[in-house]
Amino acid sequence: MCLAIPGKLVAITEELDETFRIGKVSFDGIMKKVNLTMVPEAKAGDYVLVHVGAAIQVVDEAEARETFDLLKKMGELDELTP
Repeated sequence: MCLAIPGKLVAITEELDETFRIGKVSFDGIMKKVNLTMVPEAKAGDYVLVHVGAAIQVVDEAEARETFDLLKKMGELDELTP
């Protein structure tokens, strides 16, 4: 199943230009590098939905936490663990 997983954008780590950016996103403490091209408005501290390595939408913090907790309970986040 393909899911978009919510995570917190901790930092923008690369900015090649105003369009192409890479950020570090925390998924319950597990950090992943994420492409931010589709969410130019995203800034550090925002919550984003991530699908196959790309942030696709900025989301509300409460919604992100609720979704993440549900996915965790369903066992859908096992591939995130190192």
